Amino acid sequence: MKEVTKEVYLKWYEDMLLWRKFEDKLAALYIQQKVRGFLHLYNGQEAVLAGALHAMDLTKDKMITAYRNHVQPIGMGVDPRNVMAELLGKVTGTSKGMGGSMHIFSKEHRFYGGHGIVGGQIPVGAGLAFADKYFNTGGVTMTYFGDGAARQGSLHEAFNMAMLWKLPVVFIVENNGYAMGTSVERTANHTDIWKLGLGYEMPCGPVDGMNPVKVAEAMHEAIERARRGDGPTFLEMKTYRYRGHSMSDAQLYRSKEEVEEYKKIDPITQVLDVIMDQKYATQEEIEVIDQRVKDLVEECQKFAEESPYPDLQQLYDVVYAQEDYPFTPHKL
Repeated sequence: MKEVTKEVYLKWYEDMLLWRKFEDKLAALYIQQKVRGFLHLYNGQEAVLAGALHAMDLTKDKMITAYRNHVQPIGMGVDPRNVMAELLGKVTGTSKGMGGSMHIFSKEHRFYGGHGIVGGQIPVGAGLAFADKYFNTGGVTMTYFGDGAARQGSLHEAFNMAMLWKLPVVFIVENNGYAMGTSVERTANHTDIWKLGLGYEMPCGPVDGMNPVKVAEAMHEAIERARRGDGPTFLEMKTYRYRGHSMSDAQLYRSKEEVEEYKKIDPITQVLDVIMDQKYATQEEIEVIDQRVKDLVEECQKFAEESPYPDLQQLYDVVYAQEDYPFTPHKL
């Protein structure tokens, strides 16, 4: 695995802080009704993404996930201004304002969504991996889903085919404790979700999803296995979300004390503690990073709010049309 150096820790801190503050800004914009529909925030789960990106090859690896999907494309290289614009329904967004919160997408940066159907992305992720194997690209697909989606039948079908064909895919369940408002203990008679891989003789195991180093180590091993042609791995990232399932969640199923207890092992705090203990940066240098993140988030908001909404004509420009049908040609 690539060494976890001073530079890596500083990048992790700045990246995870950006993702946290970006989501906090979206929460504020949602309250102002500038973000409409549903809004599912990632606060608390940042180490899962930071560690994975350290192990990935962003020139060829892919990522696909569910609807808690705003910061992953930023990590993959998408301009955060375009992500925020998409959430505000603006034409400068990643899908020209037509995808919204749950459907961020960037083919250019190999981020394949944002899927609103629970578990719908699991077989699609296996399909992306099939394409990589078929065309011998050397790429690996990271397929993320939540603990609720682990109860979907499509997971078992995808696991079976991925093992049968030795597809270059890493399946990752982000177990943040609750499927919407339902605890893991109430959805199955077992709480170790990673053990589902045992039925398919798939390498599997639990990972400390609050620590980016632990995530990076596990992801590196899984990615290298897939790249060698030895097939998929199933990892259970044990993490936690500080906010509700979505912004409309009253969170009556858990106590404030429980949330505060998990904040004691916050991934951003863990990384910052290492930076300060190892003297990788001074307090003044950390404050410069903090300000840089704050400025970027404000720039994203300004860009998104000042961008125009799509023209009505866009509704007609994006429909599929055959070449010999002259009335509504496909213009985009």
